[in-house]
Amino acid sequence: MQFSGTKDYVATDDLTVAVNAAVALERPLLVKGEPGTGKTELAMQVARGLGLKMIEWNVKSTTKAQQGLYEYDAVSRLRDSQLGDERVHDIGNYIKRGKLWEAFESDEKVVLLIDEIDKADIEFPNDLLQELDKMEFHVYETGETIKAKHRPIIIITSNNEKELPDAFLRRCFFHYIRFPEMETLKKIVEVHHPGIKEALLTTALTQFFEIRETAGLKKKPSTSEVIDWLKLLLAEDLSPEDLKRGGANALPKLHGALLKNEQDVHLFERLAFMARSGR
Repeated sequence: MQFSGTKDYVATDDLTVAVNAAVALERPLLVKGEPGTGKTELAMQVARGLGLKMIEWNVKSTTKAQQGLYEYDAVSRLRDSQLGDERVHDIGNYIKRGKLWEAFESDEKVVLLIDEIDKADIEFPNDLLQELDKMEFHVYETGETIKAKHRPIIIITSNNEKELPDAFLRRCFFHYIRFPEMETLKKIVEVHHPGIKEALLTTALTQFFEIRETAGLKKKPSTSEVIDWLKLLLAEDLSPEDLKRGGANALPKLHGALLKNEQDVHLFERLAFMARSGR
């Protein structure tokens, strides 16, 4: 079972090595990188490339590890007992299965995405250690043990918002998705906008990298944002000449696709002012 990318996803050599190493080691693949560099998309494309179903667990700040296993709805059971509902005699009616349970009980191997794990409480990763190690967990309310029929391929993403515990990191195969270089980014754009003219693409990406490297920028535009930007440029039928910046035109065309906060917009407005003033 080897992943080598798909027609819709440009995977670099080091990324495919990381995916296949994690599969061979049967360890979770922990993927970090800037937001918008394709971490979530990677899991989808691994599933597609290997012909597997994907189960997605989106982690939020309020998410608890237990929710990935199961949740017991004691309130509903109490209410039903007061109403004399026959369902109350089977506690299983009040067990809500989580994403790990779904992955463990699948009749075929699946890709399990645990997306943005760093959003949750710092204890969240540690609370999953045993389950991810042993590929099983106990349901105390029913007394049953849920074991994985097939060990899922687990891909965990992080935006590096907080440090993850060492004990958790030891159990993962780690890969950092570096921001793509010009040639790789051209291949990625070609997937999304096939047939884009070389002159427009080169001019736009050159400007894009100049924007990313501007000193004082609070949020650098990402891969997903340059793809959106190029979609707008194509929709407006802009030429390479239309993209020229300088002097009073320090802000890029359709900059709302690239600059996502007022501080960065003000930065380019100040650059324009300085250029007009000859400073």
